[in-house]
Amino acid sequence: MSMSPLIPLIERAAAALRDSQRLVVFTGAGVSKESGIPTFRDALEGLWAKYDPQQLATPEAFRQNPKLVWDWYTFRRGLLAGAEPNPGHYALAQFEDRLPQVVVITQNIDGFHQLVGSSDVIELHGNLARNKCFANCQGEPTLVNVDKLAWDKESGPPKCPYCNTAYVRPDVVWYHEMLPEAALKRAIQLSTVADVMLVVGTSGIVYPANQLPVFAKRNGATVIDVNPDVSQISGFADIFIPGPSGEILPQILAAMDADASSGEDV
Repeated sequence: MSMSPLIPLIERAAAALRDSQRLVVFTGAGVSKESGIPTFRDALEGLWAKYDPQQLATPEAFRQNPKLVWDWYTFRRGLLAGAEPNPGHYALAQFEDRLPQVVVITQNIDGFHQLVGSSDVIELHGNLARNKCFANCQGEPTLVNVDKLAWDKESGPPKCPYCNTAYVRPDVVWYHEMLPEAALKRAIQLSTVADVMLVVGTSGIVYPANQLPVFAKRNGATVIDVNPDVSQISGFADIFIPGPSGEILPQILAAMDADASSGEDV
C-alpha cells in the first residue's frame, strides 16, 4: 500500500497524541516480529517442529521434563540474541520527550522497550532475560541470576540456590498461568484513565490483555491501532493505521513535531 493514503490518518493520530496527558501504549508480538524475533509458533521449526506449546510452555510440561522446556527457552534466547530493537521501539521511547505521561504495557518478553529508553514498562508476560525459582520459595517472583551459578548445563536447568529443591525456570508467563497480579492490576487501572491508547502490533485475541483497549475505549480514550493487518481491535479503534510500527510511528512523531513547530491546531 502506498503511504500517501495514510497521511490523513497519521495526521489525525498525531493530533490526538500531541494533546495527550495520559498516554498508554499497548504492544504485542508484531513489534518484536519487526525486529526479526519469531513468534512462539513461528519458532517451532527444525528440531522443535514436532512439539506443540503444551509440551514446551506449561507448568505441567516443566514438571514432566524440565530439561526439554529449559532447552526450548535456551534456543529462544539464542534467537533473541541475534535481534535488535527496531524504529518502532525507538519511536515509542521518543514519545516521552514530547508528552507528560507515557506508560508502555507490553505482551512481549524481549525487554527491547526498556533497552531503547522507555522508562515505565509493564511486562504482562514476563521477561525472557530473567529466571526465577519454580516454587518461588522466597516469594513471587524469586529471581535467580543463573550467571552466578555453576551447574552441568547439559543436564537441564540448575536448582534454585535458595531452596536447593526446585528448578530454576524462565520468568515468563506460561499457558495455564495467571498474569502477574500487580502488573495486570496497574495495567487495567492505567487503561481506564488513559486519554489516548496507542495499540501497536497486537492481534487482540489473547485474554485478558485484549480487554485493555476495551477498558480504555469505554472510559473515553481515543484508541489508535497501528497494525499491518486488521485485528480484533481495529474494528472499534477510533483510528486504524495499517502498516508496520517501524514505518508508521516515526511518521506520527514527525507529524507531531510539524504540528508543534507550525503552532497550528489540526
